[in-house]
Amino acid sequence: MRRHPDQVAEAPLPGFDVTRPVRLPRKPSKNVGVEAHRKAHRDRLRARFTEGGSDAVPDYELLEMILYRALPRGDTKPLAKALLKQFGDLNHVLAAPPARLKDVTGVGDRVVFELKLMEAVGHRMARARVMKKPILSSWDALLDYCQTAMAHRELEQFRVLFLDRKNVLIADEAQQTGTVDHVPVYPREVVKRALELNASALILVHNHPSGDPTPSQADMDMTNAIRDAAEVLGLVIHDHLIIGKARELSFRAEGYL
Repeated sequence: MRRHPDQVAEAPLPGFDVTRPVRLPRKPSKNVGVEAHRKAHRDRLRARFTEGGSDAVPDYELLEMILYRALPRGDTKPLAKALLKQFGDLNHVLAAPPARLKDVTGVGDRVVFELKLMEAVGHRMARARVMKKPILSSWDALLDYCQTAMAHRELEQFRVLFLDRKNVLIADEAQQTGTVDHVPVYPREVVKRALELNASALILVHNHPSGDPTPSQADMDMTNAIRDAAEVLGLVIHDHLIIGKARELSFRAEGYL
């Protein structure tokens, strides 16, 4: 297009390119500071744990570190404290059912996965101390394992430990899971499974979510029914353990068996 004779073009000032937009410097993002603070906090926690072990950090900080993998960019401290407030202690957090965990704001599938993974690792470590070993000479380790696996469950679970002729633990199986105060047990299925495994002796174990391991009449009747069925087939019932939150009860030690 032609410029009108009366129009005068204004020359640009030296050093300025009017064809390019001028970009002003951006202000630092607040997220940068937050991320730096979070990373520093995590680094301090890791260093304290590395140098001092588990005794150097309280439960909520252990739980924070467990949650790092599930929430790599999130602030895990408030969630760790919320979980402990909801369930009471670290053991109960790890043992809580997935549905109950998800009732806590901030808990999704990834958090549940990490918590259940840590629970499984703890069980496997305790179990390794008793599997394929003479149980009667490793009794304290057996009690520790039962406490780890069962003391913090919210529902009753019935397990059977199957032993060979040398009283070596050859299998540990959860037979049934029930309600908060009852678990169905079928003596015929227990002895049938013992025969399948070629076991010679059994130890029965179940938990009381109430925390009190005192046996009920139903516990007594169930134990006697299994003992009677086992004796017919030449199987020995060494004991029936009831696991409470702080202690366990042995039918054998209490004279019930």
